[in-house]
Amino acid sequence: MHIAVLVIVLIFVLYLFAVRGRVGNGDLAKLRGFDYAHRGLHGNGVCENSLTAFRLAKENGFGVELDVHLLKDGNLAVIHDSDLTRITGKSGKIEDLETADLKNYYLSNTGDTIPLFQDVLELFDGAVPLIVELKAVNGNHKMLCEKVNALLENYNGVYCVESFDPRCVYWFKKNKPQILRGQLAENSLKRKSKVNVIIRFLMTNNLLNFLTKPDFVAYRFEDRKNLSNKICQKMWKMQMVAWTVRTKEDHDNIKAKNWISIFEYFIP
Repeated sequence: MHIAVLVIVLIFVLYLFAVRGRVGNGDLAKLRGFDYAHRGLHGNGVCENSLTAFRLAKENGFGVELDVHLLKDGNLAVIHDSDLTRITGKSGKIEDLETADLKNYYLSNTGDTIPLFQDVLELFDGAVPLIVELKAVNGNHKMLCEKVNALLENYNGVYCVESFDPRCVYWFKKNKPQILRGQLAENSLKRKSKVNVIIRFLMTNNLLNFLTKPDFVAYRFEDRKNLSNKICQKMWKMQMVAWTVRTKEDHDNIKAKNWISIFEYFIP
């Protein structure tokens, strides 16, 4: 009986330390105090992840969350989906396109085309903080991280990186530890996925934090109420980020709990 209790206690202690990220990074203060427009300030005829959406966010003083994919020629495009159908109406994968192809892909029947990451950085020019999500596909995480880092090294502004793929977060821990990094997560156990159920369990419960040591956890707003998130914030004092917040009431509630809000379809 005593052995069983000791084993349970040991497992719980290991669990507590498994969800602990990197704490005490003073650079997090540079991200706080801003609300973040999810894929830019879009809606009402303005497409997500477009230069127009980013320009509107900048003009209104909002930080921005954006998504970066690796193109076939090694450049970086800003778009959420790997599949081009939803946002451009054309079939294909963004990873199969080259830079010269982007001008032929209009975003949701607007005048905007898929932007390059370099052009987005030039647009912001350090005006507001950026949350850069790395969208790794088919094992391209290493090159994606290298290319993103190469552009960010010359960017004179406040930014952080995040990814659902823990390999991307780990790459920055190992190679660029000075850069703020975050682990994206959700309750992936209740969603269809090709990812192994064990990995989904670990990701859902922040159990890879001990390996990647993220500065913050960015969690799906609807799934945020779980024990691991409470321990990250209350015990380890980690910064928590909520995506995607879609009402003013939810935004105010999450901010009152010291979470950073990534919002969409309303103005805070």
